[in-house]
Amino acid sequence: MRSEHQSPRPEPRSNSGDNSGPDPATASADRGARLAVTVFPVLVLAAGAAGLLSPASFSGWAPSVPYLLGVVMFCMGLTMTPPDFKSVLQRPWAVALGLAAQYVVMPSLGWLVAHALGLSPQLAAGLVLVGCAPGGTASNVVTYLARGDVALSVSVTSVSTVLSPLVTPPLALLLAGEFLPVDAGSMVTDILKTVLLPVLAGLAVRLLAARWVTRALGALPWLSVAAIGAIVAVVVAGSADAIKSAAALVFLAVVLHNGLGLLLGYGIGRVFGLGVPACRALTFEVGMQNSGLAASLATAHFSPAAALPAAVFSVWHNVSGALAAAWLSRRTDREAPAAAPGGAGR
Repeated sequence: MRSEHQSPRPEPRSNSGDNSGPDPATASADRGARLAVTVFPVLVLAAGAAGLLSPASFSGWAPSVPYLLGVVMFCMGLTMTPPDFKSVLQRPWAVALGLAAQYVVMPSLGWLVAHALGLSPQLAAGLVLVGCAPGGTASNVVTYLARGDVALSVSVTSVSTVLSPLVTPPLALLLAGEFLPVDAGSMVTDILKTVLLPVLAGLAVRLLAARWVTRALGALPWLSVAAIGAIVAVVVAGSADAIKSAAALVFLAVVLHNGLGLLLGYGIGRVFGLGVPACRALTFEVGMQNSGLAASLATAHFSPAAALPAAVFSVWHNVSGALAAAWLSRRTDREAPAAAPGGAGR
């Protein structure tokens, strides 16, 4: 999946209710997307288990985390094309609503959950940082599986990623700064180096060598998940003791953070009059985070223990997203008619 876990981008599927049967291309995309949301979390979970069981094997790897994230974001850039930003011009209201929901709901939820559960300062700052990260592009695949508005999902993810150097650090300073000191200026620099520049470099390579990149697209998901798996293994290895003492509490915090984000994402879309496919896109844009970025920033600016919520989130949001997508896709025939392609805004 394109994300922290990249996958070939699925084509938006029709929501017209045509029952003539799936075409081969759609069936193939379905199989690829379902493989991604099934296999990738398992591989990342295995990497986390390796870090927990043999932390000494990953000692000294912490400095490589930003570079591994840069690889992931470069792969994301390779899968992007200018049309990804087309919805910004076609439906600025819907994209703006998605961005506002993403950067208001998840940071606020992270802060509220941290306080409600009485998390330690390290874990609380890490959970808030997950909320302050841009949307995870795994949302694009699960939006597709949920029969949602994939074009809107891709646009919100792309724009939130580009805006992250300007938005994530001040949000972290405002909310995570209550728990631990935050150097927002240094965080801006880190996001520029590990997110924005690699994404732009990948996009440039895609534009200049589209034919060669297209041939390599099938390998990008596996390269991306290998890098994310390595990040998770390093984070887990560095906080193995914290996991043993607080694993259940961290898991509860992540489940609440992610689950409430999914629910509020859908609810906000309905309150503001978006069509059902667009509401489904907002569900995953709000609830699914770029936890690879959060893990990298937490490791660099706080500690490996602060990166633990991001490591757990990186696995759990793919599991919950796949389950929510399966449930929503089965409700398609009972939902209100989808909005017209140009009317997902208002």
